[in-house]
Amino acid sequence: MSKNPVAVITGATSGLGQLAAATLAERGFRLVLTARSMERAEAAALKIRQQAPGAPIHFYYGDLSVMKDVRRVGQEILSAHPAIDVLLNNAGIHAFEPRVTSEGYAEMIAVNYLAPWLLTQILQPSLLKAGQARVVNVASEASRNHGTLKLPEDLSDTSPFTARGSSALYGKTKLLNIMFTAELARRWSGSGITVNALNPGFNVTGLGRELKFAGLIERLLKGLHIGDPRRGTDIITRLILEPEYGKVTGGYFNVGTGRPIEPVFPGNDPVQQKKLWEATEDLLGKRD
Repeated sequence: MSKNPVAVITGATSGLGQLAAATLAERGFRLVLTARSMERAEAAALKIRQQAPGAPIHFYYGDLSVMKDVRRVGQEILSAHPAIDVLLNNAGIHAFEPRVTSEGYAEMIAVNYLAPWLLTQILQPSLLKAGQARVVNVASEASRNHGTLKLPEDLSDTSPFTARGSSALYGKTKLLNIMFTAELARRWSGSGITVNALNPGFNVTGLGRELKFAGLIERLLKGLHIGDPRRGTDIITRLILEPEYGKVTGGYFNVGTGRPIEPVFPGNDPVQQKKLWEATEDLLGKRD
């Protein structure tokens, strides 16, 4: 990586993304972060600079559930940063009730899968210019609870679901992240860019903020030392910083051990990975 490397991070105003941003800032990275509002951005910058005083932080504002915003933010980042060393696709939501975006996508599909897919494509020129860039996608072992994958139908499915049924859709979005990672690694093979995914484990972060009593549950779990988000942050930063992960691409790695995980089927199927890529390309090309 360059002397003052640039890291682009989505979902860095809270949770794992914010902790990862602070760790990278301590290591000399210039931070390029996305945020939905200036208020959230300023609060995040304050926390990051408590750990890394003087850290250079640049925010770009947009709603990652809206592909029009993703395109705009991506182009703004691309124009301002000709070389990007790290792209951490971390932003994610677990919605416990169905919501459809203004563009007609299921919100979880849009934020958790379509946004990172699109942003990564847009930033490719700057990733290439960095020489040895790394793309890191936050997936999850929740992918094992994905129901039945149907392509291309699932990408545009806006069927209602219950709070209990939300877990299968969330898991499906994380399965798509794993499949996208493997296919992108193949397509960018030989480019100097590595692409890997990770399972951050169970973390007490804002992901479940829509649950009733979420704050109480969070305080209880923290008191019991369960779900420490620093464990999830550790595997993220290892994939970004450690030399051994710069030599592999298309992998899916576990929290704690840092070892490879075999994805649940069809996450490990090259035919389905290619089908997903082509369906996504077709969908975003037609509707975005």
